Amino acid sequence: MTTATLDSTRTRSRAAARRRIRRDLLKHLGLCAFVLLMLYPLVWMIASSLKPDHLVLTEPGLIPSEITFDNFVEGWHALNRPFSVFFLNSLVVTVGSIIGNLFSCSLTAFALARLEFRMRRVYLAITLVSVMLPMHVLVIPQYIFFSQFDLVNTYYPLLVPKFLATDAFFIYLMVQFIRTIPRDLDRAAWIDGSGPFRTFWYVILPLMRPALVTTTIFTFIWTWNDFFVPLIYLTSPKMFTVPVALNSMVDSESQGGVGMLFAMSLVSLLPVLIFFAVAQKQLIRGIATTGLK
Repeated sequence: MTTATLDSTRTRSRAAARRRIRRDLLKHLGLCAFVLLMLYPLVWMIASSLKPDHLVLTEPGLIPSEITFDNFVEGWHALNRPFSVFFLNSLVVTVGSIIGNLFSCSLTAFALARLEFRMRRVYLAITLVSVMLPMHVLVIPQYIFFSQFDLVNTYYPLLVPKFLATDAFFIYLMVQFIRTIPRDLDRAAWIDGSGPFRTFWYVILPLMRPALVTTTIFTFIWTWNDFFVPLIYLTSPKMFTVPVALNSMVDSESQGGVGMLFAMSLVSLLPVLIFFAVAQKQLIRGIATTGLK
């Protein structure tokens, strides 16, 4: 190969490398711009929570000209009781929902994925179809049902459906994951004398950790942020969850207190952000392994 050919090859390689670097740089700049765009509302809410009320709407900038922490202090006691009461209520509902979904959805998924019984495929199809059923279609029948049992203004309407495997999305998620587990493990357990429940408890359930973690994360985020269902069933202020309490703060502070609302909204987001930051690796792993065949 001549010197001219080598020089030409090197020139083309350097040009290709420069184009690749420019392409990667533009890609990263675009991603950074998109991240800044997505984070802007959160940053604006943080800045607004540190402003006095008269500057929240009159000073739209992100850098406050005057900083105060009174919004957090006043907002914590704005509803005649500490905001920690609403945090505790949300924690009770969220933890109960997580336990209910893990228990009921895992059992249902094991039955649909492993057990042989009549119309199993039909039940699985019905479960998948129910994912597309809007929640609002069931609101009135469920409310009539719970009101007839005098369970309105209790946490039972929020928790009982979770123990009855009503979240079809998690059932499908776990069914797909269980199908990736070799059936030889089930057969070995049955040969050793294990029944269906012992096989599920000692063989399948320990291997379902990624799917269980994914279910836990999604249930936590969705339940903690749920506003519609608690608003329907909870009427006593002492039982309000965090989203319902924030809505009550809007009503009670309609003439002012915008900074308090932003401050308490920011505080209510902290558990979700911390929980997601801690568990995001498990979430990605659970979603990735669930899609494997």
